[in-house]
Amino acid sequence: MQLRKEQDRLLFDPCGVVRAHTSPTARRRHSLDGLRLGVLDNSKWNANKLLRGAAAALGQRFRFAQVHYYVKGSFSKDAAPELIAQIARENDVVLTAIGDCGSCCSCCIRDAVALEKQGLPTAAVITGEFVNETALTKQALGMPDLRPVVIEHPVSAITAAEIERRVAEVVRQAETVWREHAAEAARADVAAGAAP
Repeated sequence: MQLRKEQDRLLFDPCGVVRAHTSPTARRRHSLDGLRLGVLDNSKWNANKLLRGAAAALGQRFRFAQVHYYVKGSFSKDAAPELIAQIARENDVVLTAIGDCGSCCSCCIRDAVALEKQGLPTAAVITGEFVNETALTKQALGMPDLRPVVIEHPVSAITAAEIERRVAEVVRQAETVWREHAAEAARADVAAGAAP
């Protein structure tokens, strides 16, 4: 906060300068076969169904060595440091969900950033309604290059058929988030689209 004098009045300017240290994302993987998949459920309604469906579908495409499931006590709080450390010890890549409201989206991205800093490529699932909030959160946390998995909103109160459609969206995007060649291909597509 800055204090300045203007025409015999003291004004407090609430706008400050934000200085955030930028951290890189974890090293992406060449292949997913043989890796250990961690699935972090933030305990939001339907997150379990979405995550278990996506893990099963991904398991049909890739030969994961193991799949481990974890559940947070609250979707509106960051995962405990001990849980982040356990996931980092026991896994190679992570899938977490769901960010489909303000606090759960912010915490889901905060968890993903914490896991990325531990060296695990993390696919954090958010809904399209919270893309802008996610961008601000990534920027504030100093990891603007983190790429979320973006699916249709909402997730919390939907039918089984709608969950299946969201699962398909997760499966289509998760590989791109985790794999090096897929991420490079996505960047090339963006660059080609931006070229004159």
